[in-house]
Amino acid sequence: MYAFRPVTPGDLDLVCRHRHEMFKASGRSDEVLAPMTAAFRPWLEPRLASGAYFGWIALADDAPVAGLGMMVIDWPPHPSHPEQGERGYVLNVFVEPGHRGRGLAKALMELATDEARHRGIAYMVLHATQMGRPLYEGLGWRASSEMTLSL
Repeated sequence: MYAFRPVTPGDLDLVCRHRHEMFKASGRSDEVLAPMTAAFRPWLEPRLASGAYFGWIALADDAPVAGLGMMVIDWPPHPSHPEQGERGYVLNVFVEPGHRGRGLAKALMELATDEARHRGIAYMVLHATQMGRPLYEGLGWRASSEMTLSL
């Protein structure tokens, strides 16, 4: 019923919309998200073009209904991955409301995990919304001790 294809530079508007809607679904308003969305577009465009940002789009009858982005980020060796200085970073996981509960996010996460293995990445990270947390936990992801500070 669903097909999957890689994200392309032509998906710039779609990925920007998915990111905006993902944060909106977690309780933020359009007004709060507008500055982030405006700044995200010029950040994303060169990364899509270079392949530094990659991922997959789920299609229903050739229409995009879900997506996931991924990056390989440089990171120093760490107790969780002492042999390797890279992490697979998953972001912008979004499923259109009418297609939720059908396994699309799980399938996208499996594509991301397979890609990490293919690239030799042994450690992956993401920031989970409350809505996404049960999915990730069901796939074996664990909460970490990350803290943040906004300056």
